Amino acid sequence: MRIDVVSIFPGMFDALTNFGIVGRALRRELWQFAVHDPRDFTSDPYRRIDDRPYGGGPGMVMMCQPLADALAAAASAGPAGRPVVALSPQGRPLDDAMVRRFAQLPGLVLLAGRYEAIDQRLLDSRVDEEVSIGDFVVSGGEMPAMMLIDAVVRLLPGAMSDAASTEHDSFADGLLDCPHYTRPEVFEDRPVPEPLLSGHHSRIARWRRERSLAVTLQRRPDLIERARRAGRLSPEDERILAVLGGGPDDGQPPSP
Repeated sequence: MRIDVVSIFPGMFDALTNFGIVGRALRRELWQFAVHDPRDFTSDPYRRIDDRPYGGGPGMVMMCQPLADALAAAASAGPAGRPVVALSPQGRPLDDAMVRRFAQLPGLVLLAGRYEAIDQRLLDSRVDEEVSIGDFVVSGGEMPAMMLIDAVVRLLPGAMSDAASTEHDSFADGLLDCPHYTRPEVFEDRPVPEPLLSGHHSRIARWRRERSLAVTLQRRPDLIERARRAGRLSPEDERILAVLGGGPDDGQPPSP
């Protein structure tokens, strides 16, 4: 996989590529990466890549030509078949299904905008998808791009020391993950839940599933409905949910 990013702040991506799972995967050549600065593609002596918006209003708008040339350079640097994705509050919300779809591709070309906006003509003519990381606004697309890259790279074969880890992440099966514990067995009078100490694998698996359902019902009930519509809930899951939602202990897990 190769990921190219168009950004006026290439140095920001050092925080991604020098550390953790993503940095280790890059050093092991599990993926390739490059950043293209649109300032390098402008003929303006001041390297300007933005101008005032037509119609007036606050802020500046990123110009078409430098971005178009930078995107062309980014696309030509890697394999064909890579979509151009702009990070934007107007985009579709990034979710696990989208990340897994991206991880199956030969790579991505990401556009990290700045200032008030990007000229719409550039978005219409050069961008395949717009993606949002949430219903809020940050100063630019660099950090959202890094989040997307991190999510994709950790799914690449060999990126994780234990590949099974990604199968149990939150959202992997449409639900939030269950709680996790490690040593010591008791911390500030709070013990590790007894089922996890039992050594009984089926009991542990059942407890984890119950807690996953309980946490999801309590914090993200919309995910329960989504999983139900997708047919991801078993009859046993539905029985557990009926207990969780049917009485005064609504939203609390069943007793171990």
